[in-house]
Amino acid sequence: MSVVGFDFGNESGIVAVARQRGIDVVLNDESKRETPALVCFGEKQRFIGTAGAASALMNPKNTISQIKRLIGKQFSDPVLQRDIKSLPFAVSEGPDGYPLIHARYLGEANTFTPTQVLGMLFSDLKIIAEKNLNAAVVDCCIGIPVYFTDLQRRAVMDAAKIAGLNPLRLFHETTATALAYGIYKTDLPENDQLNVAFVDIGHASMQVCIAGFKKGQLKILAHSFDQSLGGRDFDEVLFHHFAAKFKEEYKIDVLRNARACLRLRTACEKLKKMLSANPVVPLNIECLMEEKDVRGIIKRDEFEQISIPILERVKGPLEKALLDAQLSIEDIHTVEVVGSGSRVPAIIKILTDFFKKEPRRTMNASECVARGCALQCAILSPTFKVREFQVNESFPFSISLSWKGSGPDAQNGAAENNQNTLVFPKGNPIPSIKALTFYRSGTFSVDVQYADVSDLQAPAKISTYTIGPFQSVKSERAKLKVKARLNLHGIVSVDSATLLEEEEIEVPVTKEQTKEAAKMETDEAPRNVAPPSTKETDVSMQDAKDTADAPGAENVVPESAEMPVQMETDAKADAKKIKVRKTNIPVTELVYGGMPPNEVQKAIEKEFEMALQDRVMEETKDKKNAVEAYVYDMRNKLNDKYHEFVTESEREAFIARLQEVEDWLYEDGEDETKGVYIAKLEELKKQGDPIEERVKEHAERGTVVDQLAYCVNSYREAAASNDAKFEHIDLADKQKVLNECVEAEAWLREKKQQQDLLPKYANPVLLSADVRRKAEAVDRYCRPIMTKPKPAPAKPAAPETPPTPPPQGSEQPQGGDANANPGPTENPADGNNEAPQASTEPMETDKPEAPQSSA
Repeated sequence: MSVVGFDFGNESGIVAVARQRGIDVVLNDESKRETPALVCFGEKQRFIGTAGAASALMNPKNTISQIKRLIGKQFSDPVLQRDIKSLPFAVSEGPDGYPLIHARYLGEANTFTPTQVLGMLFSDLKIIAEKNLNAAVVDCCIGIPVYFTDLQRRAVMDAAKIAGLNPLRLFHETTATALAYGIYKTDLPENDQLNVAFVDIGHASMQVCIAGFKKGQLKILAHSFDQSLGGRDFDEVLFHHFAAKFKEEYKIDVLRNARACLRLRTACEKLKKMLSANPVVPLNIECLMEEKDVRGIIKRDEFEQISIPILERVKGPLEKALLDAQLSIEDIHTVEVVGSGSRVPAIIKILTDFFKKEPRRTMNASECVARGCALQCAILSPTFKVREFQVNESFPFSISLSWKGSGPDAQNGAAENNQNTLVFPKGNPIPSIKALTFYRSGTFSVDVQYADVSDLQAPAKISTYTIGPFQSVKSERAKLKVKARLNLHGIVSVDSATLLEEEEIEVPVTKEQTKEAAKMETDEAPRNVAPPSTKETDVSMQDAKDTADAPGAENVVPESAEMPVQMETDAKADAKKIKVRKTNIPVTELVYGGMPPNEVQKAIEKEFEMALQDRVMEETKDKKNAVEAYVYDMRNKLNDKYHEFVTESEREAFIARLQEVEDWLYEDGEDETKGVYIAKLEELKKQGDPIEERVKEHAERGTVVDQLAYCVNSYREAAASNDAKFEHIDLADKQKVLNECVEAEAWLREKKQQQDLLPKYANPVLLSADVRRKAEAVDRYCRPIMTKPKPAPAKPAAPETPPTPPPQGSEQPQGGDANANPGPTENPADGNNEAPQASTEPMETDKPEAPQSSA
């Protein structure tokens, strides 16, 4: 199982993986820790990440960036409309009212949804993780802003599915930061709560989170945010400042040129970073537009002055977070600042003045979210054992359910009226389940909506669930239990609906059975309560007329009134037993703006096709580069290293052929298929391989000849040696070894004489492979002979019964010594034939050597 955390930002993405020693941030192909979050569509393939950033200046109108600002938003959204004005690519309204991105791909005009583009970015991050882990990556944890709506969260899930990922959890970025901060703390208090404020100012937004830490646990006390206060807003201020200045001084309108806009924005971003450390910074851009070089200068004080409208908004989220957490500034023990936009000195000054303490930077400002996501993934994964640390997350919005109710009496002509109840209030734990009881006579629908959309700038209605059809046995309205779920991702849905029908059955009931039934009813009651992290609340949803006495979500389930009925049977011999029959009712989901399952499947197939095209083009490029590299490399070697190994005529013909292929590469062969380049390379290698083979043989020949000579000399010396360790080997076998060595030496001498007569440019007769095979043959023949083990010595006889030597050539008498050394041992090498059941050397203690045969 993969344990990976993804932080996809508005500007860049970061991948962190869990290993046995901890969390590591993964490097991409360019050895960088951050990968640009953009996709550049070309005439033949896509360029994603760093490759896309390199192509952005050349192809700005087809380079899609800042996708985090587009996903899950309606085209009419005022924030999106403001963002579109600064984007170099075209965005239009789709038939569903959501944005469509226009780009030219493979020479044709194409449209993509923001979800599809996000899926491409996830695919690139997935490949980075897989290359680092050398394993497939499926399970992961993805960081998302706390302000993401239900639709945006669903869009992230769809994008992950398009990329072939399975998010175990969509994790709030500020909560991920808090987890990465707290899990390594060993000095957290056991009883008193340590309150820490996390301020994350990223590229596009500001998020504030107040977390309470205790030993082994983290509790989110409050969330707040500003969706349009980030580093890019300061870039935009500088951009418009210099655009107006250049229009006045140089008479050029940068806003009319997409490439000039992109270059100026890039320069302004660098300028902002430099202003963090320098009081005055110059700006110089060569040939910005209309072949004009532009210059400018700005002081930090001037930058802060033009940024006042942005800086004034910093305090808003801070005050709101404290208010929601019901804490004062004195209750905040520490302030941690993260995010790429937090390096602006003016922001740090505002935070210091507000919290009355200096903000700390103990964490990596850019990598903390990815690390926290990887930690959360490790906690959810059975693969890793992580320190016990509980994360108590809270939901930042209020969710209510609404439905149309009607009076029970159809004849009174009462008009339909809308009713609603708050199901998941702001700050509700994640995940959570709540059960609701409805009384209906037929199919009905329930709307899931935000109770307050003032901070969201999103439509109130999230989704509609149609519950039914169903039929009740009785004529009156049926009782249905509906379960609403707030899952780990922060997505609200209606999970299931159950029809509850009561039937009365007359059965004889004894007193003991009645007590047992009452006990069972009592034992089953707590089943409505879910585990602590998934709290389940049961409320009764009736029409206005029925709930006049007990309104809304405060009604308790009426099932509790059934227990006294069963308890009354103590005094009766026969009673009516109430049986509840449960039937699952179909629930149909309609998510407003959501991607239908069939569209998701089409997007998955489209992504597979585009990834295949990218792979084919990369392989084609590699083959073309291989041909080009071979031409340059071989031409240089023919004039230098290979000069002695080729005749003059052969060299000139080959160089002419290489020049011909080089000219073809830059003319007709500029845009060919992978197969053509492979064939061209093979054609060149038919001429070049014999030359390279001669060079290789010349370089290796001395080494392999020395190896064969060493092998022959070693076995010859061993066979001729009088060393005691070779005494047990037959003289005839030793002679065979000597003969094999002489034969190999003669073969080598003959081949060497032939090779010495040949020039270097001739094909060799003494090949390294033949010499190696000869050495292996000598070793294979001689090794078994020279490594033959010595005969195993017999075990000494028992001291209490010293044996007497038997007559030579006779068998050992049957007796006690045979029992002391049962079974035959190995015969000596002198050729004696002993009886199988006798020991060959039973008298080793009395006689030093076995008798030799006459042979």
